[in-house]
Formats: sequence, C-alpha cells, structure tokens
Amino acid sequence: MAERDEPASSSGMVDRSEGFGERLLGSLLDRAHQMPPHLIAPLVAQEIAIIGGRDVEIFLPEYDQLTLVPLQGEGLVVGVPQPIDGSLPGAAFQTDRTVEEPYEQGIRLFVPLLDGTARVGVLAFTIDNVDDDDRRLTRRLAGLVADMFVTKGMYTDSFFQARRRQPMSLSAEMQWQLLPPLTMTTPQVAVAGALEPAYDVAGDSFDYAFNEDILHLAMIDAMGHGLGAAVMATLAVGAYRHARRFDRGLEEMYAAMDAAVATQFTADHFATAQMARLDVRSGRLEWVNAGHPAPLLLRGHRVLASLDSPTTLPVGYGGARPVVSEYALEPGDRVLFFTDGVVEEHREGGEQFGVARLIDLVERASRDGGAVQEVVRRLSRSLMRERGDVTTDDATLLLLEWRGGSADHLANVAEELG
Repeated sequence: MAERDEPASSSGMVDRSEGFGERLLGSLLDRAHQMPPHLIAPLVAQEIAIIGGRDVEIFLPEYDQLTLVPLQGEGLVVGVPQPIDGSLPGAAFQTDRTVEEPYEQGIRLFVPLLDGTARVGVLAFTIDNVDDDDRRLTRRLAGLVADMFVTKGMYTDSFFQARRRQPMSLSAEMQWQLLPPLTMTTPQVAVAGALEPAYDVAGDSFDYAFNEDILHLAMIDAMGHGLGAAVMATLAVGAYRHARRFDRGLEEMYAAMDAAVATQFTADHFATAQMARLDVRSGRLEWVNAGHPAPLLLRGHRVLASLDSPTTLPVGYGGARPVVSEYALEPGDRVLFFTDGVVEEHREGGEQFGVARLIDLVERASRDGGAVQEVVRRLSRSLMRERGDVTTDDATLLLLEWRGGSADHLANVAEELG
C-alpha cells in the first residue's frame, strides 16, 4: 500500500486567516470595483467609523497648489478651505506624513492621501485614542482611498470641479489633461513639476516616463498664449510620446516633434523644446536643447552651475540634427528645467525677472530641504509673489533629483512576511 502524504506541520504553514485590518481594507476594495464616484465619500466615512473615527473630512488640492478645498459628500463634514501653508491639513500635504492634534474630545488626524507618491489630498478625522496599529491601518486605508480617487476620477468631473475655485480657460483645461502626475518618486530618482498660471496656462507643458533604468523628460513651450498654443503643445507632446514609445533617441524625438508641428502649422509657428534622458544607474544625464533656457544644476541646496549646451532651432522650423550634451550627476544632485516665461516676465517699463533672481529664489526654496515636490511648490509660489501674482506668459518648472542606489529591495517581500 502506498504511503499517505503527511499533512504539513502547523509551523510550516502560512497563516491566511483574515484579520481585522484585511477585512476593513478588503471591504473597501471589494466595493470600490463597481462603485459610482459619488459614493466614495459615504463609504470612506463608514470605514472610518468602524475604527472609531468621526467627523470625517476629505481635502483636495486646488490647481494653484495654494489651498486645500473640502470635498462635499454624504457622511463628510464640509468645512472651509484651508491654506497649504500654515494649516494642519496643509502640513500633512506638504510633508506626506500624518499630523496629529490632541483635543479635549480626542485626537484629530490629518492623513496624506498619496497615490504612489503623487499628492491627491488629505483625509481628516477625530478618534478617541491612537496607537501604532491605528496609524499603520489608517495610512494603508488612506493609500487605498487615494487610489480610488485617481481611478474614479478618470470617469467623473466631480473631483475636478471640487478642486476649482475660479474659472479655467479651455487651453488650461487641455494642458492639465495632457500632464502626467505632477510628482513621481522612487528610491533612485524623483521628479516634480508646476504650471503657472494654473487657470490660464496655454502653450507650456511637460512630460516624463520611467522606462526600466531610463528616466525620460521633456518640456514644451508652444508660441502664443491661447487655444492655438494649447493645440500645438498637445501635438508636440503627442509626437514626443509616440517617438519615445518606439525607443527613439533624443535626436529622433526632436525630428518627430519638428515634423509633426511643421506639417500641421504654418512656417511662422513653432515650439521651443528640451528633452533629456537620465540613466538612473550611472547618473549620466543627456539632453538636447531646442530654444529653451539652460537648466540649473543644484548641489547641496546651492545652484552650482548652468548646464549650457549647443541649441538647435525650435520644433517646426526644421532645425539641424541637435547636439546631445552630457553631464555626470552626483548622488543628491538636482536639475531644474524651466521655460522662458520664468525669467523673461517683466512689468511694463521694468527689467526682466532674470536668471540671477531665479537662482536666488531657487536657493531660498531649497534651503529648508524637503522633497522635490515641495521645493517646486514653494518656488512656484515665490515666483508668483515676486511678480505680484501677475504673469503675462506661461511659466513652467520641472525639477529632477538623482539619488543613485537601487530599488530592488522593494520587490522582495520574503523577509518582511517571513
């Protein structure tokens, strides 16, 4: 008679029983698949109530990154907009960390809603007591809620409408829909961008993609200030993405954008552009410049140099094959790309803003440290304040940080679960 297999010992079996935390998050996940967007608010409020929380608020960032606006919905407390600078929900948004404030009635938690590393908003609620288990569960719950907002936001206008406190132009609407997430962070590299004027941007745009060990970046500034500029920028970004997804080199990407703009627009229409590739293993940065200001190299919170390079004609003019420039970054280096609207702005009869003033503001924004997304947000706000909150041209910032190292540990869960 054949021997029967012995059952696995209890010490060698994986515990797959469902604990409280899994049930809570699983309930949210299971319901979210088919849930209409307007029911997210009451579901989140119920989930918070299960862990003993109350007075739930959800804040979303306004497009100009100045204010957090409360989302309306069943089960939510709808308060007043909160400034990102100088408020408790703003502190959670800026630092990507939970902020706790004790009250007589309990503890108010302000938990950042992060989709990956992109800032979606802030979840706030009050609880009688909080311990490390509550903090861990709340952080994971907030991550799942953020993912739901991003996913459901693809087929509703509600979240876009909630973030607006003034009318947005059609050109700005097109540009915001064209953008990738404003922030992307990994252990090896981080990137963050900002657009101004947020409600009326037209010809400026940027794009990036992290493919294997290469981070691709592009910045576009289409001539003009209206709908035509937005259409040209959309075409240029589309041509760039199309060439990039065929694994074309920087020279070929320039040629693809140039041909697309020249084919669809008359000879007096053009877009300046800058495209770059960063090898995240070595820190080697390559770029081509088609009419943009030279990017700035930051090291240790100081502007070390301007990365000057040969330029070719803007796309649409049929320029010569561009020269690919190179620079070897050191771990921790940051590179700021920007459009000419950042430095060429001036009041009537006055001097241009200039690179020297930009460098001063960059170093001030970097002095207190912080992640790239917060440095870019602070810098964008400082630029607008320096101009009296008035701008006559689009002004776009894109900040890159190379950290070096590896991200392989994030794909290894054996030690954590073992």
